[in-house]
Amino acid sequence: MPETRRLLEAASALSQSLRASGVPHAFHGSLFVAVLANSPQADEVFCIVEGGTVHPFRRVRQALTGSTELTITPSPWSNRLHTKYHRCIPPIEIEILPAGEAGPRRLDALNVMMVSGVPFLTISEFIRAKLKTWVIRGAERDAQDITFIIGRYWNSIDINRIPEQDMERFVESVAAAGPGWTAVKRKYGM
Repeated sequence: MPETRRLLEAASALSQSLRASGVPHAFHGSLFVAVLANSPQADEVFCIVEGGTVHPFRRVRQALTGSTELTITPSPWSNRLHTKYHRCIPPIEIEILPAGEAGPRRLDALNVMMVSGVPFLTISEFIRAKLKTWVIRGAERDAQDITFIIGRYWNSIDINRIPEQDMERFVESVAAAGPGWTAVKRKYGM
């Protein structure tokens, strides 16, 4: 499992290249939880990229043209794009996801926050993205991330951004998330 520090270094390098090209982006994945929890280990990082007038993948390709630190690996058969950060051994891979598919359509100050100098989805958007993934995959890792965030940061969650039916189903499956979700609902008078 890669160290949080190495994943954060890779995310920071990708972010600098995207920012220099004016590409709105935000990261999410277990790296976000590891940074908030000050954990030395994380195992996934995704970068959500806004497209604008062109496809997000094209914007990433343009931003990374000529980079020796970051290379691109397209997967046309699965409509996915991956970048590899080569300053670490083994290289760190970051999957690029189009905004709107895995996170909010627009990435701005309302749904992106800086943590350790890297733009991440806000707490609410992170839970929304992880919950969507959990509904599809049912992965234990996603459940642990949601449970940690909702238990620790329930007061920062905007209930209007969380699909209530999906969260109720999640809480039925993962009882440990119940107290945090109850606190969120109580905060909004529900």
